[in-house]
Amino acid sequence: MAKYQKKLVGDFKAFHDYLFDGILNGSASASYEDGSEWSSNGVRVAVRVFERYSYMGNNRVSLSLTLVGQGNELFLTAITSGGSQAVFWKLNTLGEESFLDKVVELVERYPGS
Repeated sequence: MAKYQKKLVGDFKAFHDYLFDGILNGSASASYEDGSEWSSNGVRVAVRVFERYSYMGNNRVSLSLTLVGQGNELFLTAITSGGSQAVFWKLNTLGEESFLDKVVELVERYPGS
């Protein structure tokens, strides 16, 4: 499992759509699996789960994104999972790290990060 967290400034919907499109367009095998949204008293939360095939590990890995926003303050958590073929411990996390690297690249290019 690999994790990345970042505080940003920007528009919730614009950043969400930018990440969503960037992840799906960043890999031919990436797919959107499911998500959830919630808002209350000016706080918005979006959870998104993606999957993609890892050629390095010959398996699928998942990416969970949680985006929280209040006004123009944003907080993102991205966590990857899967990718290992071992029973009791992880041997190959290259697919997870590669998936997370795509998110980091997108976030670091976004104005306000």
